[in-house]
Amino acid sequence: MKVIYDRETDVLTIIFLEKPVAESDEEKPGVILDYDAEGNLVSMEILDASERVSLPSKIEYQIAPLAG
Repeated sequence: MKVIYDRETDVLTIIFLEKPVAESDEEKPGVILDYDAEGNLVSMEILDASERVSLPSKIEYQIAPLAG
């Protein structure tokens, strides 16, 4: 997984799979989901990220503990 924030365009992109995008849908205004040819989610783009995400240039990554 890769996360890219472009300050110039104010777009936050989260890439889940390194595959070509075959289709894109704007799920909600300013949130674009990209799919591969098999319908798998490849990436998500958040437009005007600084207005939608608190501190888009700061990323915190956590792994939930295993249940058990």
